[in-house]
Amino acid sequence: MVELKTEPQIDAMREAGRVVARALAAARKYAAPGVTLLELDEVAHDVLRDAGASSPFLGYRPSFAPTPFPAVLCVSVNDAIVHGVPDRTRLRDGDLVSVDFGAELDGWVGDSAVSFTVGTARPEDTRLIETAERALAAGIAAAVVGNRIGDIAHAVGTVCRAAGYGIPDGFGGHGIGRRMHEDPGVPNEGRPRRGMPLRAGMALAIEPMVIAGGTDGYHEAPDGWTLRTNDGSRAAHAEHTVAITAAGPRVLTAL
Repeated sequence: MVELKTEPQIDAMREAGRVVARALAAARKYAAPGVTLLELDEVAHDVLRDAGASSPFLGYRPSFAPTPFPAVLCVSVNDAIVHGVPDRTRLRDGDLVSVDFGAELDGWVGDSAVSFTVGTARPEDTRLIETAERALAAGIAAAVVGNRIGDIAHAVGTVCRAAGYGIPDGFGGHGIGRRMHEDPGVPNEGRPRRGMPLRAGMALAIEPMVIAGGTDGYHEAPDGWTLRTNDGSRAAHAEHTVAITAAGPRVLTAL
């Protein structure tokens, strides 16, 4: 079931989205060679506390997970695609890092992700990250009344495939609002003019994921959460929470 949000409810989601944006910006600023992934998690946690918000990630346990997620921030490094668990691993110069974060404030949730390089960027990593961001922008542009879920999926997938990158099968975006994961699912590849019609008041988390090696294969790491590329190539992830309005898409997790 898809809940259509009112304008005041979308405004409330925007406030949660501001917390998300601040946390991601703080984690990105703090990331440097020698910093541990747990330290990045604590930086994001501080933003939550300051805002009086809570984490939809911490303690989250979907059916596939062997244990509840132990942190407020997902930190995926190099060949990790998504759901990376923060630990005592120290960042190194040239690491490609994807951070994914959610916040719940006054009963409404925001969810966003960004990828970046620590220190010296490799040109191929810069291209990978820019492609994920362009795919996200294309998906957002397609999130308009009168289109369908398939139009978003097609827009995202077209950008990723044109760049020669893989797309992890079975993972994509989702509806969002009172809970982090709501209907409908938002695939990262699909056929235009197919799927659920987009209506004003829908809120979606659109989140392209790209694999540099061009293959789609991935596997679950021993922690039961982190997804890694099968070919060992690097991955990037970009995400925004977006409301569909009569005036066009409204990004709720922009800084």
